[in-house]
Order: sequence, then C-alpha cells, then structure tokens
Amino acid sequence: MRLCVKIGGAQLEEAGARATLARALAAARDAGHEIVLVHGGGNQIRALCRRLGVEDRYHDGLRITDAETATVATQVLCGEVNKALVQSLGEASVRAVGMCGADGSVFTAKRHQPGGHDLGYVGVVHRVDRRVVDVLLSAGFTPTLATLAPLDPDCEGPRDLLYNINADHAAAPIAAALGCDAMLFLTDVPGVLDADRQRISSLSAADCARLRDEGVLTGGMIPKVDAALGALEALPTGLVKIAPAAGPDAVLDALTDAVGTRFVTTRD
Repeated sequence: MRLCVKIGGAQLEEAGARATLARALAAARDAGHEIVLVHGGGNQIRALCRRLGVEDRYHDGLRITDAETATVATQVLCGEVNKALVQSLGEASVRAVGMCGADGSVFTAKRHQPGGHDLGYVGVVHRVDRRVVDVLLSAGFTPTLATLAPLDPDCEGPRDLLYNINADHAAAPIAAALGCDAMLFLTDVPGVLDADRQRISSLSAADCARLRDEGVLTGGMIPKVDAALGALEALPTGLVKIAPAAGPDAVLDALTDAVGTRFVTTRD
C-alpha cells in the first residue's frame, strides 16, 4: 500500500518520540508499504516566535502569518523540524528526503482568506505534481514534506515568501494526488473518544455531526475530525484513520481495526 502519514509537531518535539516514530515507519517500510510523510510544527513555530519577540496572532484557529512570521515558519518547518525528523528516520535505516512544496514544485499554494479575512502568507494546497515523489518512492526513499509552498503561478498574491499551509488540511489533497491507499493522522490520542472516554472504532460524517451537537467533540479534536472527513472526501475508497503515534508498530497498528478511529462514508 502507499500510505500518507501525517505527524503533528507535538509528536516531533522530543528525540525519543521521533526515534520511536522512525522505528514504526521503518517497520511499515519493511512490511512492503510505500510511505509519504507530511508533518506540522506549530509548537516549534510558537516557541521560536516567542524567543524572537514575534507576536502570535490567530483568526479562527489559523495563524496570521505576516512576512516575519512566514520567515520563522520556513526556518522552523523546513529546517529544525524537517531535518530532525529526517535524521531520526536515517538512524532507523529509513532513507528519507526532506522537502517542501517548492522542491521540485511538488505542490503549490493559493491564498487562504476565509470570509475575506487576510491571514497573510497562509495558503491551501492548489496543485500537486507527483513526479518527483514517484521517482523518490520508486528508488526506495521516503519523501518527508513540510507544508510550505510557493504561490501557484495562476493565483494572485505576494510571491516573495513561501505560504504556510495547515498540515492536517494539506495532507488530504496531497494523498489523493499521489494515489495513496491510506491517510493516517497519527497523534497523541488513541482515536476519537465517546462521552465515556472510550475509543470509537468508526465514524461517518453524520456520526461526527451528532457528536459535535452533543458536545462530545470539543477543542483540538474538532479540527482533527474535520481534516479526516476532508481526507475521506478526497479518498472515498481509501483507509482514513486518526490513530495514536506512540509505539514501535504505530503505523502497522493503525492499519488494523484494533487501533484508532476509521472514517467511513456510510454505515453497513
């Protein structure tokens, strides 16, 4: 299977967690799966912004990214986070290539202006060119993508800096364009939990709406679920799951019914 695995920045902050994740990815590679990694790094961006005295500003949960913040995001995501992850993968004998959208024009951005609100250098995936990724995968490499990209030539907006794209939202269109069989959102929770804090094995869009109305889905789980539902639309015949990132077999475990929450189009 060709897997798109999205890893949040929180799972990449500690060297030990990166090492465990790298071993899990190595196990999946050894089992014959092709893997494309998509990663975030919001915590790391916030930390460097604080050290530099750059104000953190948000609109509906999205980081307002002026030129200074866009520069920090590029330094953190393409530098600190991406290269630390690539290093950990290499130590687990996974030959990884760190990239962003600008490398080989793998993906481009268009400006994201929800409700006409100007978020600065914030984008969504506009176009994906899979050729470089296909070459890397066929040669046995693991593309490891930071979700920053240049503005697409057909789109309007400033072009002097890369656009920051929410990694959860970027993963689905990237996975679909690359022909992935599964989209795995690996995170710090065992899956979506019910009112009794028990893992829900599968959810449809209608189930998610009901849980939200009942107040079961709250806080940071809401954008995770929204991203998974978006991935289900992009990959209607694929496997889409929110699953835990911890454990030496986290990736292989996420492919089974025993772990995480699977998103389904309809109930049987």
